Amino acid sequence: MRVIADLHIHGKYSRATSASMNIREIARFAQIKGLGVVGTGDFTHPKWLQEIKSNLIMVDGAGLYKPVGMPDSRVFFMVTSEVSTVFTFAGETKRVHHVILAPSIEVAEQINDRLSNYGDLEADGRPTLNMSAAHLVEEVMEVSRDNVVFPAHAWTPWFSIFGAFSGFDRIEDCYQDMTKHIFALETGLSSDPPMNWRLSALDRFTLLSNSDSHSTWPWRIGREANLFDVERLTYWELIDAIKSKDPRRLRLTIETDPAYGKYHWSGHRACGVSLPPAEAIKLGNICPVCHKRLTKGVEQRVEELADRPRGFRPENVPGYIHLLPLSEVLTAVLGASSPDSQKVWSVYNTLISRFGNEYTVLMDAPFDEIVRLTNPIIAEAIIRVREGRVKVVPGYDGVYGQIILFPEKGVGVARETGAEEDVGERETKASRGGGRQRSLSDFF
Repeated sequence: MRVIADLHIHGKYSRATSASMNIREIARFAQIKGLGVVGTGDFTHPKWLQEIKSNLIMVDGAGLYKPVGMPDSRVFFMVTSEVSTVFTFAGETKRVHHVILAPSIEVAEQINDRLSNYGDLEADGRPTLNMSAAHLVEEVMEVSRDNVVFPAHAWTPWFSIFGAFSGFDRIEDCYQDMTKHIFALETGLSSDPPMNWRLSALDRFTLLSNSDSHSTWPWRIGREANLFDVERLTYWELIDAIKSKDPRRLRLTIETDPAYGKYHWSGHRACGVSLPPAEAIKLGNICPVCHKRLTKGVEQRVEELADRPRGFRPENVPGYIHLLPLSEVLTAVLGASSPDSQKVWSVYNTLISRFGNEYTVLMDAPFDEIVRLTNPIIAEAIIRVREGRVKVVPGYDGVYGQIILFPEKGVGVARETGAEEDVGERETKASRGGGRQRSLSDFF
């Protein structure tokens, strides 16, 4: 059974999150996107947990849930949350975010009972806990060995395990003796598997990609995800596929190009300065305009810790593909002001009605049929994204990267700015080319 899973999103009680992030809307847009499993997010928040309990029903023996009152929904929910730990290590304050997965609502309630001793769970959907990362894992695993903890968006400059401002150089320093329970990490928008493969120390960890979405719009939810191929769709089957790093079951991760992330290159947004690692290092990480310290980008941070050359790939690991949300492809081609414009939705809905969901459009839909439904330029843009034949102007210091779909015509995708990967964003209502057209089957 092939299923795509996005295991890290947020509910409506998290900071800077859309008020429409409720179970029903999450399920609706997850299905449009093509997700088979989506995280509940934020089970630590009392009000959100109550909504989870009221709107989801356990599938017998699966450790997964279906939405109540939506009999046609094909989306399963996994009980998940993200928490922030603040603690001191070697005389420095560390701020690290973690994703928690649980096999049931009852187990989540037991986790909450323990974590409430370390912070106010009602203050935010992603609570801040005054405890070390190791202590967090110890508390979670004492509730149930079926629980999972892994570092969230591992490379972003702030609030991550390898973050340039408050992170670590080694996973073992963060989780101490509890590292034995950590078997995965989340790459985040500004890194992808090839960047992580450059660190031999990460070989034993499974690389996951999730959206960290704060809204249900299809250009947010599922923008990064994981494609599984399992015999039975259960919590334990998915977790075992992750834990074993089995490429026959965890087939690949769906990634945006890491240059598209807000913190890929080093830079200073206020001065419009964006620099690749070599140039930032040459300047001593000081902005050449205002002479303040640059925000160190993920690529530079990887370069600092890497012990392998670019292009290295370990044996027998899950694959990956780079995709771009369909709404943003259409926004660029149609010259629309935003992905929620009526002309974008009109074409989007036409494609979804024919092919069933967005992932199928992006990864499988034949060029000729896309042309029949839309036009050659839209079809060519989708194929270029599928085949990785687009140019990316790297993001930096909170500024999203810019995708140039047709460099020869200067057609691109402009993005908003914000302080974190998905925080601070506003909610908003041809010929075939030379490369061989590929479909999803080519990635296995």
